[in-house]
Amino acid sequence: MSPFPKGLHVVDRPPEDGSSPLDAPVVVLVHGSLDRAASFRRVARRLPDLELLTYDRRGYQGSRGEPGDPAPTLGTHVEDLLGIVAAVRDPGRRVTAIGHSLGGVVVMAAAIAEPASFASIGLYEAPMPWLGFRRSRSGAPQPWPSVAEDPAVEAERFFRRQVGDATWERLPESSKDDKRADGPALASDLRSIRGRPPFDVAMLSVPAVFAHGGPSSQAHHHRTMDYLAAEIPGAIGFAIHDAGHGAHLSSPDAFAEFVRAAVAQGSRAGAGASRNEPQSETR
Repeated sequence: MSPFPKGLHVVDRPPEDGSSPLDAPVVVLVHGSLDRAASFRRVARRLPDLELLTYDRRGYQGSRGEPGDPAPTLGTHVEDLLGIVAAVRDPGRRVTAIGHSLGGVVVMAAAIAEPASFASIGLYEAPMPWLGFRRSRSGAPQPWPSVAEDPAVEAERFFRRQVGDATWERLPESSKDDKRADGPALASDLRSIRGRPPFDVAMLSVPAVFAHGGPSSQAHHHRTMDYLAAEIPGAIGFAIHDAGHGAHLSSPDAFAEFVRAAVAQGSRAGAGASRNEPQSETR
């Protein structure tokens, strides 16, 4: 019987370099909206010495459940992540959680809820509109696109915004239908970060690394991650200058270095070393 939360498709990959799993740091990779665990494959190949857990967040891909199941909430995703960590966090083992995009919101919420469960966390361009950094060039607040009532329509709209119309048009119909099937989870993701703040970022007490891409990333992602790195005690920033929002796909070497930086944050804090360090950069 799986030790992980029921209904989740979880892949637990032990270290591939021959080292004992009990001696290796444990890293949980949490994907963003309209994504899946498999998108971390390129990154995983560059981290052979770590135990890596990847999973399809509830409502996505292998974790969709049955037709008619309620769409997962942010609270559901937090419970799932904490359940995964509890299944692998034996005494003495330290767990680092890495969240890409909306997955970063899940990771930070979980770390605030149960800080003792994590040695450290890493967030890459996590959207936090309640912090107020989404603005036009004139400095005026820039509203986020509305969420379509039809989840399938929202899945197509979101994909077109993020990846481009041409890429959507090139997809076979089976792939389009697959994306549309993730629509309910996507719509719930988007609504979870609108309106009232889901948590207070100042409550984070876990060692953290906040990362963003380069010029091709959106300015509000830069501002959000830089703000968190500067304002949260002990946190550091990390930049992948040649990447955009999809750095785990386009720049797996640099994203793997970001993962290692987050693991190192936890190790240093556990050893009692100072966590106040200058910003790291990967080019």
